[in-house]
Amino acid sequence: MSLWTPDGEHPVSKESPAPAQQAPSQAPPGPHDMPAFEDLSPEEQEQAREIAAEMAEAQARIAGTPANVVIANHAMGMYELAAIHLSQEQPNLGEAKLAIDAMSAVVEGLSGQLGENEPTLREALGQLRLVFVELSNQAPAASGGGE
Repeated sequence: MSLWTPDGEHPVSKESPAPAQQAPSQAPPGPHDMPAFEDLSPEEQEQAREIAAEMAEAQARIAGTPANVVIANHAMGMYELAAIHLSQEQPNLGEAKLAIDAMSAVVEGLSGQLGENEPTLREALGQLRLVFVELSNQAPAASGGGE
C-alpha cells in the first residue's frame, strides 16, 4: 500500500515508520531530486512562482465548486469514455462495459446526492446501456459469417 502526497508516492506499511521518519536515503526518487528554489535562475524562479499561483487558483476554483458538480463532471467523463469505445468501427465492448459500470457505481451509488445533474446522468447512463446491449446483440451476428 502507498500514500500519495504532493511530494510523490510513499510506501506505507505497519512495520515501516511514517514517510517523515524515514531516512533521506529511503525517499523515493522524484521531486526530492529537484534543485532547491534558491538554486534556480531568476527566470526559473519566476516561472515556478507563476505555476504555483496557477495551481493555487485552480485549487481555489475547485474548493469553491460543490462536490456534486465535480463528481457529475467525472461521471460525464466516464460516459464519454464508454461512448468512444462503443463508437469505434469495431466496438470495444469490454472497455465500454468497464466505463459503464464505473459510471453506474457513481450515479447509482450516490443516488439523491448529485443535485440538478442527476437526472441527466441517469438518462445518459440509460442510453449507454441501451447502445451496449444493442451492440452486444449484433456482435455474434457480425462474427457469424453473414446475414
